[in-house]
Amino acid sequence: MIRTTLAALLLTTTAHAGEIWVTNEKDDTVSVISTETLEVIKTYETGERPRGITFSKDFSLLYICASDSNAVQVMDPNSGEILHDLPSGEDPEQFVLHPDDRHLYIANEDDAITTVVDTESRKVVAQIDVGIEPEGMAVSPDGKIAITTSETTNMAHWIDTETQELFANTLVDSRPRHAEFLRDGSEMWVSSEIGGTLTIFDTATQAEKAKISFEVQGVHPDRVQPVGFEFTAGDTHAFVALGPSNHVAVVNAETYEVEDYILVGRRVWHMDFNEDRSLLFTTNGVSGDVTVIDVAKREAIKSIKVGRFPWGAAFRPTN
Repeated sequence: MIRTTLAALLLTTTAHAGEIWVTNEKDDTVSVISTETLEVIKTYETGERPRGITFSKDFSLLYICASDSNAVQVMDPNSGEILHDLPSGEDPEQFVLHPDDRHLYIANEDDAITTVVDTESRKVVAQIDVGIEPEGMAVSPDGKIAITTSETTNMAHWIDTETQELFANTLVDSRPRHAEFLRDGSEMWVSSEIGGTLTIFDTATQAEKAKISFEVQGVHPDRVQPVGFEFTAGDTHAFVALGPSNHVAVVNAETYEVEDYILVGRRVWHMDFNEDRSLLFTTNGVSGDVTVIDVAKREAIKSIKVGRFPWGAAFRPTN
């Protein structure tokens, strides 16, 4: 059954050739997975403890948070060469690229600041005081708002990207990890790892709209820890990594109801889709692998071994 499903998927995804790039915290590498063959095709060395990862809009540059090197590294994805480092502040963990394709908003966990770097001039243009242990970063589709989540302060900090100043702080549950806007910008979602919840905010008012909790059968509640998440095409559903529960939750983004749970690798952390969002690739830190999920069937179809403690994931088209 799995072989048949996998063969069919390989045929249907040929027109959408691409790669999933995965940072490996403990190996100081990135693994490159083909979305056609579902195999690792390349591995490149990076700085120390790579975590956050994202591409420029035209996919010609790859940005990597080398946390223990205190730098954001810029790689040529065609050659794997590190072109240069960007100033990033201490211990960069996650970041987000502004829609202008030029400014990176970086969470500096050790310094309780968000650093804004101009990728063209390679200079810091702003440093914004936020809460203690910032981690999650998001930017609204129109580029007007950036979000930083602080793990210890338990807040989402709302930044005006024109003035580079905070204009709101909203409470979430314990240890917020990740933030994302819907594609129309109407809502902003935040995961809380220890709180075990997702909080949804109305972007226009910053008011809380809903809160989602999770319950995985046979798993102790303390191990159900939402971290990274991504939205499907059309923002109809969110797939949510639940950390050491070793499951991904499927949430209806309109009703806010949890519809399904999918068993994956150990300590699932972050994820990204292939080009047509038919496949989802999750990074599983403790088991050192990536689980491939058939999105339509909500089934795990393959496990791909990568480096030690895979953390971040980013898609690049290749055709």
